[in-house]
Amino acid sequence: MPTTILMPALSPTMADGNLAKWHVAVGDAVSSGDLLAEIETDKAIMEFEAVEDGTVGKLLVAEGETNIPVNQPIAILLAEGEEESDLPTSGAAPSPVEPPADPLLADAPASPPPEVAPTIPRLEQSAATQQRTPNSDGRIFSSPLARRLARERNLELSAIRGSGPGGRIIKRDIDGAVAGLAKQPTEPKVPPVSEQWEGIAKMLSGRKFEQVPLDGMRRTIAARLVEAKQTIPHFYLRREINLDEVMRLRADINDALKPKGIKVSINDFIIKASALALQLVPDANSVWAHDRILRLSSSDVAVAVAVDGGLYTPIIFDAHQKSLPSLSEEMKSLVDKARNRRLKPGEYTGGSFSISNLGMFGIENFDAVINPPHGSILAVGAGRKVPTEAKDGSVEFKTSISVTLSCDHRVIDGALGAGFLAEVARHIESPTLLLL
Repeated sequence: MPTTILMPALSPTMADGNLAKWHVAVGDAVSSGDLLAEIETDKAIMEFEAVEDGTVGKLLVAEGETNIPVNQPIAILLAEGEEESDLPTSGAAPSPVEPPADPLLADAPASPPPEVAPTIPRLEQSAATQQRTPNSDGRIFSSPLARRLARERNLELSAIRGSGPGGRIIKRDIDGAVAGLAKQPTEPKVPPVSEQWEGIAKMLSGRKFEQVPLDGMRRTIAARLVEAKQTIPHFYLRREINLDEVMRLRADINDALKPKGIKVSINDFIIKASALALQLVPDANSVWAHDRILRLSSSDVAVAVAVDGGLYTPIIFDAHQKSLPSLSEEMKSLVDKARNRRLKPGEYTGGSFSISNLGMFGIENFDAVINPPHGSILAVGAGRKVPTEAKDGSVEFKTSISVTLSCDHRVIDGALGAGFLAEVARHIESPTLLLL
């Protein structure tokens, strides 16, 4: 019988995605591995391939459609010998084809909902919210409007009986569930998300403004950083690092690498210095995992890259083992992929430590928010000339940067963080250590 192709989860934090482009049309024959579509996740635009042979019988989602929930049907595939007349009617559901499993997601936590919804108290289930038995594959069929309303009202779809075709949950089922709960004594409830933003809009009455649509990336950034500031006990360590020696070494290295077209940046030195410091202070190379600490063996360093509408944190894996030229070339490749939204999940998932450098924007110092589950993040400011006293008592100017290490106090204590930051500074101020 015809099989359904579902919206895949292509990143650990993906709750929905956009159908950026179809590469097939109705009637096209496809084989396993053929490119079906380009899907925009919360992090990147990724290619989605067929996992079975067949003929495209129907495209259920239009090119350009946004906010398609993971596991929603997007196309129907006909097997050999099947025809358009074999397509299911509106009340019947074809067999689903689950998207290929991503090994990187196997142990990842479930994706958080894109919005924080208010809570509606649940005392006892009313007749409108009797337990609904899901399909054998665990999926619950519901309309997009019903799913949105359920998210806004914090209702579990599995507890609602659908009255639409084939037991599909539709808007009136959500309304009935809310009405049933309203009859029960409840605590004062928080206004729905829609009412909250409408209240803010009312405050701006008479002033011109526009509502900026949120894409998957911005929703993910918002959710993760709210989580970070609400759940991670941040503390901050600051110090100045002298750049004179590293700037001299950088000039020599770049002169030597000029025939190869390689140019090493100051940020490359900071990445390598941080990677070696993580090896020398291994307890700082750790992440918080719900109720325990996981200490990593390798120095996998994430680096924040600003792009239109947000940022990525691609990772240099095993950075402590890589030469400066190799590290520099890899970083340039990752930056290019990030700016073109072509990073794969494996290129930005993992690590224990991040670097965020705003020095190129003239920012002298700032405090960065930890990217969970990382244990720390280093904020790097702009280089500047600082007057210092020479040995003979005269005044001389040296180039210095201000850095701030944000630490998760559940993972890193003050002395541990200070020791790690001291090693980062030592390797930058004595940069020949980076060449050993």
